[in-house]
Amino acid sequence: MRIGIDAMGGDRAPAEEVRGALAARQFLSDDDRIVLIGKGDLLREHLGSPGAWSDFIEVCHADQVIGMGEAPVEALRTKPNSSLALMARLAAEGKVDACISAGNTGACVAAAQMRLRRLRGVHRPGIAIVTPTFYGPVALCDVGANVNCRPQHLLQYGIMASIYVQAVCGVANPRVGLLSIGEEDVKGTSLVKQTRQLMKDDPAVHFIGNVEGRDLFRGVCDVMVCEGFVGNVMLKLMEGMAEGVVKALLAELSAGIPSQERIIQKAGDAIAAKYDYNVYGGAPLLGVGGIFIICHGASNYRGIMNAVRVAKDFTTGRVNERITELLGQREGSQDA
Repeated sequence: MRIGIDAMGGDRAPAEEVRGALAARQFLSDDDRIVLIGKGDLLREHLGSPGAWSDFIEVCHADQVIGMGEAPVEALRTKPNSSLALMARLAAEGKVDACISAGNTGACVAAAQMRLRRLRGVHRPGIAIVTPTFYGPVALCDVGANVNCRPQHLLQYGIMASIYVQAVCGVANPRVGLLSIGEEDVKGTSLVKQTRQLMKDDPAVHFIGNVEGRDLFRGVCDVMVCEGFVGNVMLKLMEGMAEGVVKALLAELSAGIPSQERIIQKAGDAIAAKYDYNVYGGAPLLGVGGIFIICHGASNYRGIMNAVRVAKDFTTGRVNERITELLGQREGSQDA
């Protein structure tokens, strides 16, 4: 397997991307290779002595970089030699089997859709992020790929995220909840109400009904479905709240039990590490004709390293094949 990494994407590029690629060796078999894509001289400088990496890492030069604040489609059009655009092109040509980037999310989605297209039967790709909770991982989909959703799109997010959670997280029969403002059937927007009926009638979804935002951490469901705008707001809120709660808790405990400050800090560090987004590596863009893992912009080397693991698990779990088998078959029957 050949795994492409956009070495110039992300807030800490290329240092953390290079370090993550080196650390990912533990997940690779003898035939696997990592292709680092970016400014060649700079990447080699960070890689150091070729003896430490040349047997499993290749460097592919790209002299342009797409910034976080650039308009996605326009950036891809005006910067065809950017690390992200080149990586997507290599994937389309079959020269890499998976793509990983911590760069501009919109540009990642646009590049994947332009170069890899959609899997047969998929109407809109969705980003599924795995959120660690006390009761186990929960996949939230979509968190930013599609902000203009239709009921059929949300239904497919539930199906695709269920397949992903089964294959990668080992959940046998994922419970799917539809994010709304209340559990009752009458609650929610027109989109939510129409989607609820579709999910309720579809045997491919283990649908448990409407769920609320707080249910994400209550062990109520294994997959939570929402439109991309809402999902992205939830994602950013969770990140800020997690950081704020841990800091507040540590401060109160340390003030109340000053003699145990060391132990309290150690426990706080352990909690923070458990809920660190770097542990889960990245979020797959479900529904595209390839493997595209989108990492948090602030990912450190562990986030990049674990994204390589996610790409490997995605392949082993036959996620795309299973999505195509189910949704592609439906598309065929509709065409007939």
